[in-house]
Amino acid sequence: MPMIDARRWSHFTAMVLIGDGIMAIVRPHRDAQAWNLGPKPWRGLMRYMVDHPTLTRCVGIAQVVAGIMWATREEKVLEE
Repeated sequence: MPMIDARRWSHFTAMVLIGDGIMAIVRPHRDAQAWNLGPKPWRGLMRYMVDHPTLTRCVGIAQVVAGIMWATREEKVLEE
């Protein structure tokens, strides 16, 4: 049973990376503003990202790639 939970979390993580990455690509200002909470250094970073939409989009692309790689790796593990 614990493996099922680990697989679900792994799948969920890949979905979040891909979904948030797409949101950052499509609406960079809104995506950065959505994450503008938490510790002061993090909020400062998110304000910086709001002011730099191209950078936010690049981070979004990296998230999508990482999420796809994660999902692909997960699929290979399940096949073994």
